[in-house]
Formats: sequence, C-alpha cells, structure tokens
Amino acid sequence: MAKQRRVHTAEFKAKVALEAIRGIKTASELSSEYGVHPVQICAWKKQALSGLTDLFSDKRRKGAEDEAAVRDQLYQQIGQLQMELAWLKKKAGRLVG
Repeated sequence: MAKQRRVHTAEFKAKVALEAIRGIKTASELSSEYGVHPVQICAWKKQALSGLTDLFSDKRRKGAEDEAAVRDQLYQQIGQLQMELAWLKKKAGRLVG
C-alpha cells in the first residue's frame, strides 16, 4: 500500500525553514522534531533564502503601483457608466412622460 503524501501549510514550511536558517538545530534534528525529511527542510530553506531578495526589491512597489493604476482606471469606468446611466434614465423619463 502506498504512503499518502502530506500537504504542509505555508506557515509550517516557513516555521521549519526559519529554524533551519537560524542554524540552532541541524536538519536531522528538525527532521525528527517535525517529521519532515531533511532534504525537504533544506529545499524549504533554500526557497526561503532565495525569496528574501524579492522582499527588498522594487517588484513589490511596482506591483502596488500597477494595482493602483488598474483601480484608478476601474473607478474612471464606473464614473463614466454612472453618467451614461443617469443620461439614459433622463432620456427614458422624457419618452414616458
């Protein structure tokens, strides 16, 4: 019978990776403590370390600026549609009355 794969949460992976980065315990000790293979712990540690540069890069700020531009464009479209709707209601009122 095949062993079923476990799915770990991002929080769990981050916790284990952070402990591995701190280096207080070895990967083998962490493996015994958390029930995760040492190779997996090393992979999470490597992934965490490679992701640190993104935290301090301009990519995050650029993403926020892009979101703001999209939001502003959507608000503009909403305003335009509200004006068109008001105009149509006004015209429809004249046709009925």
